[in-house]
Amino acid sequence: MVSSTGGRSGGHDDAALDEIDLAGELMIAATASSGDRLPTERIDEVLLDRTEPGPADREADG
Repeated sequence: MVSSTGGRSGGHDDAALDEIDLAGELMIAATASSGDRLPTERIDEVLLDRTEPGPADREADG
């Protein structure tokens, strides 16, 4: 299988994918919210309750 990154390490790609994941999680939380706006506390929960991949996880992805 040929990588679309042309063999580059994933630095910027990883950051972009993380941002996409965050945006997706916020959209899911907003959809599940009953109010017009997602409360700041809920945003904090979504963003801060993420598990950060360790070095072994990052190496397995690349």
